[in-house]
Amino acid sequence: MDITIFSPGIYTYGAMLIGGVLRDAGHQVTLTRTPGAPAGSLLLASLFSTQHLLDPAIREAIRTHRERGGTVYVGGPVSAAPGIVLGELAPDAVVVGEGEETVVRLVEEGVSANLPGIAYLDGERVVVTPPAPPAPIDRPLPLVPDDIGSQSIRGASAYIETHRGCIGGCTFCQVPRFFGRKIRSRNLASIIEEVKAFKAAGATRLSVSGGTGSLYGSHEGEMNPDSFISLLRGMAEVMGPRNVSSPDIRVDCITDEVLDAIRRYTIGWVFFGIESGSERVLRLMGKGAAVRQVEEAVERCREHNLRVAGSFIVGYPGEAKRDYEATKDLIARLSLDDVFVSSAEPIPGTPLADLAVRTPREKNPAFVPHTGEYRALGITESEARAFDLMMHADMFRPQVRLVTDAVYDTYLAEAKKQGRDIRAATEMLLRYSRTGA
Repeated sequence: MDITIFSPGIYTYGAMLIGGVLRDAGHQVTLTRTPGAPAGSLLLASLFSTQHLLDPAIREAIRTHRERGGTVYVGGPVSAAPGIVLGELAPDAVVVGEGEETVVRLVEEGVSANLPGIAYLDGERVVVTPPAPPAPIDRPLPLVPDDIGSQSIRGASAYIETHRGCIGGCTFCQVPRFFGRKIRSRNLASIIEEVKAFKAAGATRLSVSGGTGSLYGSHEGEMNPDSFISLLRGMAEVMGPRNVSSPDIRVDCITDEVLDAIRRYTIGWVFFGIESGSERVLRLMGKGAAVRQVEEAVERCREHNLRVAGSFIVGYPGEAKRDYEATKDLIARLSLDDVFVSSAEPIPGTPLADLAVRTPREKNPAFVPHTGEYRALGITESEARAFDLMMHADMFRPQVRLVTDAVYDTYLAEAKKQGRDIRAATEMLLRYSRTGA
């Protein structure tokens, strides 16, 4: 069967993985980053962002393809809320959760109440079949497109999956809800074979994915640094150390050996999800880490001559002005090499999404008008905090970045875009909360 897999904007690892599974099952598979497939064919939409559910181009592509006699199945992280996917996009079915085995049966057998791990509409009724078991962690080689070297995701051509699951329970994150909190690690030889395939296809840099990278090889919540070090060493032997990155690590999942390996076998950056300088907000977020641990982790990275980036979330429902000021103070103390700021996005299937639905608009920073120093800009409180924190972080980098008019405009546009996206996602969640979908 001829199958088109649509992965909006970028070739995600999940889309390439499903492509490899279907290829090895005997199907002709085409990967695309833009909507469209031959009339009457099968289109698989691999959607990784809540905003894809609201994207007019994606909605139109799915509608048009079905009107032209084609079949559309949707999978990916958005499947955490299958009722919303069906309501917004009206595909023929949704592959719910880990879909490597489900998608082959769905493609070959069609929609059936006897097929675990799918959701579909029976008239106006949403049918969700019993969950499929977790997919095997070892699998065929992904279907790597010939132009993989043309894309850059935070500097990498692709993020490859080394394990599934996360020991954390962050309220804003899908990973522990999608893959569970038990770590399932892939065989090292299989990963290195995959790295070679990506390099042969033109990938210029590869990054470790799977949540917290240093949890690779861990067992029952206990880190196994030797496994992670072997992983980085093996990747570096294929790609070269300047072409490997392992950015995403929890502040409580580092050791001296791990940091030495990152310095030796990668580009030398560590990316921490710090999120807030307020202990109270960190507890609300379920981070499981304290500000003291953040400060100690950044200091240890510096002792190992690593560069450190951090992500911060503002506008979390319940975040008070004093909490935000604590975040600004922490950024000043840390003097990070790079900072990423985002407003709190309620992703369906997460506790944050439930909180956003329960929070009245007049108390949700995503909707509350800002009345402080940026009130003339007509932005919300969460947008104001995101905008302000972006500029604030630039003042405390090791090499200060001047906030020129162009930078100011870029930051303001980004804060406003985040605000629009979050309000649209919240409105969508509210609609479906009223119907019980």
